[in-house]
Amino acid sequence: MDDRSWEEFLIPYEQAVEELKVKFRGIRKELKKRNEYSPIEFVTGRIKKISSILEKANKLGIPLDRLEEVEDITGIRIMCQFVQDIDRVAELVRQRSGKDMTLVYEKDYIKNEKPSGYRSHHIIIKYPVHTSQGEKEILAEIQIRTLAMNFWATIEHSLNYKYEGNIPEDIRERLRTTAEAAYLLDTEMSEIRDEIRDAQQMFEYKSNIVSRILQGIQNLYQRGFVVEATEFQNEFRQMRARGDVSELRQLSRTIRAKIQEVRTRE
Repeated sequence: MDDRSWEEFLIPYEQAVEELKVKFRGIRKELKKRNEYSPIEFVTGRIKKISSILEKANKLGIPLDRLEEVEDITGIRIMCQFVQDIDRVAELVRQRSGKDMTLVYEKDYIKNEKPSGYRSHHIIIKYPVHTSQGEKEILAEIQIRTLAMNFWATIEHSLNYKYEGNIPEDIRERLRTTAEAAYLLDTEMSEIRDEIRDAQQMFEYKSNIVSRILQGIQNLYQRGFVVEATEFQNEFRQMRARGDVSELRQLSRTIRAKIQEVRTRE
């Protein structure tokens, strides 16, 4: 294929990457808005390079006129904080099967890690893309892993690229050792998962209160109630220095009540 043919071939794959990123980021955003814990930390996506597509097709014996059989031209990567979150995300994908995507099969490299030490949960899906020339169903790969697993996999990928897949044995052994260290880190973090989540939720809760207070003060300034807004601002500065959440919550309520009072006068 020439450059133009490749561009046309990759159009639905590029569209799929963007749509799938939006879908999974939307799940995270929705859960956060409902003050629920999100097993999705962040989402990335990529289109496989042309050279990598050809290399993969050659490795699998896929002819050039059937490149759509390469399963990971579109790749979505979902990062989680904890190992337990991976199963939750995988279940979210399974629940969507038959709706806006179809699950083809799964490969669990966490319970059955590769000899190199690679760990990740892969799900191959069929995803319908609506293009200007009609609907096209493509294959896409979703990789679900922890932040530690992703860090290790990124390093391994870079080394594979440098050594063209022939990493020296001494470096391979170090990679296997660091893979175990990364998994041990994930295991330790899982042991104190509840403590970590409580701390994160408290931080988010406090941040939301502070945001509401600042928005309320700004609202009063905009309505011309400069004296009241200044008093609340000074009070907020003192409270923020103390860091007492209950005081901040009460101030937020007081400001909200003041705004309601102002609105009734208008």
